[in-house]
Amino acid sequence: MRVIPAIISAILAALVLAGGSAAASGTYDPGASDTEIRLGNTFPYSGPSSSTSPLPREMAGYFKRLNEQGGVNGRKVNFISLDDAYLPPKTVELTRRLVEQDQVLAIFGSEGTPTQLAVRPYLNTRKIPQLFPFTGSNTLINPKKFPYTVGLGTSYGLEGTVLAKYILAERPNAKIGILYQDDDFGSDHMNPFLATLGDKAKAMVVAKESYLPTDPTVTSQIISLKGTGADTFVLFAVARQAAQAVSVARDQGGPDAMIFVPYAASARSILSAVGDQKLKGLLSTDNAVDPTDPALANDPAVKDYLAFVKNYTPEADQASDAAAPAAFLAAQVMTEVLKRCGDNLTRANIMNVATHMKDWTFPLYLPGITLNTTPDDYFPMHTTQMKRYDGTRWVMIGKPISE
Repeated sequence: MRVIPAIISAILAALVLAGGSAAASGTYDPGASDTEIRLGNTFPYSGPSSSTSPLPREMAGYFKRLNEQGGVNGRKVNFISLDDAYLPPKTVELTRRLVEQDQVLAIFGSEGTPTQLAVRPYLNTRKIPQLFPFTGSNTLINPKKFPYTVGLGTSYGLEGTVLAKYILAERPNAKIGILYQDDDFGSDHMNPFLATLGDKAKAMVVAKESYLPTDPTVTSQIISLKGTGADTFVLFAVARQAAQAVSVARDQGGPDAMIFVPYAASARSILSAVGDQKLKGLLSTDNAVDPTDPALANDPAVKDYLAFVKNYTPEADQASDAAAPAAFLAAQVMTEVLKRCGDNLTRANIMNVATHMKDWTFPLYLPGITLNTTPDDYFPMHTTQMKRYDGTRWVMIGKPISE
């Protein structure tokens, strides 16, 4: 008679333990489990935009270090990055592979405006998070029509506006020649730039020239701009074409020419071949510190970052790639989203966290830079700052500028 209560007690204890185990187990969509989180992206490791390839290598290094430190809430991050050569059809093919074969939980940190526009319908239809692509495209980010696509850096529209404000303040009689990539990258910059110039645009902008990402050279376009009398070159260009354009613009315009490039083209890995002499005086925008700045040598966050680059991205150019922590910061933001998801690693919860940021900040951001999103605003960053190349490094100028 005493055996039965003992058996019942054992059964009840087992049920309690089972219930506790079930409670501890996570809620998952494909790409997540008790031990793993799979993320994927595409990037141009080859092709005309391959100069940006240090970025995904830095992201991979970040997740490697993170995994060695225990991962995210005990789960290792499996980061799968594939080469799309900056070709939209290839991006579509590889993104489908990441989702349907590799079963990633989310697409994170992919490169490019035309490439990400190409996969946006597919990812949103399947409700796959398309998080923090390396593009500030205003065209790409549209919460109402595409609620699974969230940006990260400064929008191209804000950047175009800030550059125009700077020119109006510093060179109000400028004769502006614009080089732009003939896609949404170019138009998303140029339209707000012209709108900010307002009525002065007709008098100040003397010429515009376009190029395609596959064009081998932009030399003729810059020579044409100079031929119209331009003394200020606004280069809405990226990667190899940006470097070429800066070099030719300096040759054509001389040391007094004012030359602008977008943030996406300001990394030393892109511009280093131009040489410090031609880069001197170049202008751009930024939202993060330069970790190679000697004044920051003893900053704990900078020391940690430089040690990370040395140990986890050994193929990096220490003088160039270490100066651009954008990929490191993007991986930090992605990790923060995953941490805040806890054991609820569903795509819906990831989107809930990513679209409800409130004053998030990280040590490598400039003072005053915070991340904020709402269900109606998917660009987390609304502040940027001008910078100038002084002949050896970028130096921040002025104060942060908000929308």
